[in-house]
Formats: sequence, C-alpha cells, structure tokens
Amino acid sequence: MGPEALAQVLRPLANFLPADRASSLLAGMAEGDDAAVYRLNDGQCLIFTVDFFTPVVDDPSDFGAIAAANAMSDVYATGGEPILALNMAAFPPDLSPAVMEAIFKGGAQKAYEANCAVAGGHTITDIEPKYGMAVIGLARPEDLLLKSGARPGDALVLTKPLGTGALTTAAKNDACPPGLLEPAIVSMKRLNRDALHALRRHGARACTDVTGFAFAGHALELAEKGKVALRIYAGSLPYFDGAYAIAAKGQLPGGASRNRAFYEPKLGFEDGLDDSFKALFFVPETSGGLLAAIPAEEAQACLLDMREAGIDAALVGDVVDDLGGKAMYVAKGNRPAG
Repeated sequence: MGPEALAQVLRPLANFLPADRASSLLAGMAEGDDAAVYRLNDGQCLIFTVDFFTPVVDDPSDFGAIAAANAMSDVYATGGEPILALNMAAFPPDLSPAVMEAIFKGGAQKAYEANCAVAGGHTITDIEPKYGMAVIGLARPEDLLLKSGARPGDALVLTKPLGTGALTTAAKNDACPPGLLEPAIVSMKRLNRDALHALRRHGARACTDVTGFAFAGHALELAEKGKVALRIYAGSLPYFDGAYAIAAKGQLPGGASRNRAFYEPKLGFEDGLDDSFKALFFVPETSGGLLAAIPAEEAQACLLDMREAGIDAALVGDVVDDLGGKAMYVAKGNRPAG
C-alpha cells in the first residue's frame, strides 16, 4: 500500500486506544514509529512489529533470510533486541514442500543469528508466496530510539547502500547484469544489530530503517516527527553498483511512483540533479539500513566504528532548524567534512 493511501486509512484510528491503556503505549499509531512500544515497567519496554512480502529473489532460503532480517529490523530501528518471532506465510497449493521448507529454514537461521526464538506461526493459501514474521523485542526505556529525537546540529548516518529495489526489480525482468544482484542480497540478509550497537555507543538520538517508503519517505519521517529539517547531500548517498544505471533505464518498482507523488512536494532538490537520481531517491528498499541522527561531534568516530565492523556506512547529511518551509533539501555534492 502506498504512503498516501495508508495515511488516509490510519489517520482516523490514531487515537482509538482507550486512555487508561494508552498511558503505557509509548509508540502506537498516533506516533507512527517503526514498531509499537509498550512500557511493561520502569525498566523494560516491549517492542512489537510485523512485516511480510512476496519474494524479492529467486532462492527460497535467501528469501526467508531477507524477510526475517527485514522484519526484525524494525525492532533494531526502535533501539531494541528481538527475542521472539512468529512466522507469517502464504503459499500456493501447488508449491513444492521443499521450497516452503527452504523459506522457513532461511528465516529460522536468521532469527537464530539474532538470538530470537521462532515459536510457530500461521499459514494460509494464496496464489503468490508471501513470508515474513511478527516479532517481539525488548528495550530499556533509556535505550529507545524513536523518530522524534533528531536535533539541529546532528549528523545523519546511513548504514547500508541504497538501490535494492531497483536491482531486484531488474532481476525479476531479466534486466540485471550478472553479478550486480549478489552484493545487494548479502546486504539485505545482514541484520541491523551491529549498526544499532555502534549507534548506541555514539549517542544516537533518533533512528528509522529505510524500507518501503524509500530513503525520501523515511528521512522525511525523521524530519516531521522531530519538527526539524534535513539537508541531504546527493554525492554522499551510497548506492549499489549498477543501481543508478538501472534506474536510468526505468527499471523501477511500482511503489516508486506512489512514493514520489506523496513525498516530492515536501522536499526540494538543488538545480542540476538529474531525473535518474530523483527517481532512485523514491525507490522502495528491502531490508535496508538504519538512518540515524547522532551528535555531530560523534559522527567521524561512529563512521570509523562501523567500518571496522564491516558496515558500509556513510554520513549523508545534517539536521537543521528550517529550510524555508521544506522538510528536506537535497543538495549536489558531498557532505562537508567535520
């Protein structure tokens, strides 16, 4: 579902929860964070999220692992650690049991890597395979990372390259050159756990993960929830090899046009940025990286910390007070050092 349609559906429900229960709900529909957060007691919060989708790659085990990593990512984006998951799956009646087993096994292995127990789940029959997880996580209240915490002067860190949506769409259309998809598959299967731990060490104040609403949509959420603006530097945004060329050929998923229609009026582009870059800016990502606001004085140390852990992170912009009415402005060139 596109962002505009989803907003129309959810807006009337934002304050539906009775007040006596809402006092412990720290993040729900009204807040619009990556996961629901419920305070259990003074020292512990419950984090709950769910995500599932159709296959983005051919290999069923890879699909299972990617879907599981993607589902658990919302827990990491909220500052927690996943502890329990339930499978959610839909399969055609004629799908091979071996394929179903491989999907479940890929998901279970990824959950095991995250120290997250898989305790069962639910399946239905459908014409197209779908798989994902409902995930429960835990966090201390002081460790929560919500979208609303960015402050002017903070630096913006992105922990994975962009372009998975363009590459997987091209692969589905037999238009992805050999060898280009594999690095994206490795990235999509990677947990955002190590990135979260590095962000914690360097005082992250706000966080989200970059998934279906593309970099543009998720970055705008940080700006809007924090009542700040973001200056993004086009030259600092990391992309997988081939993603730009694929976007230039129009190999983009359907969600890209819906994202662009909804989000583009809220941001500005510096003159001279070409149409292929703008198109790629709105392409949905699968199991993308974390986008976080951290104190500027911690930015270089955080980047070094992540790179030593094998995380392909980049400093992509800054949080500012105001940009003349726009929530985000995308400038040419690279982010200034410092």
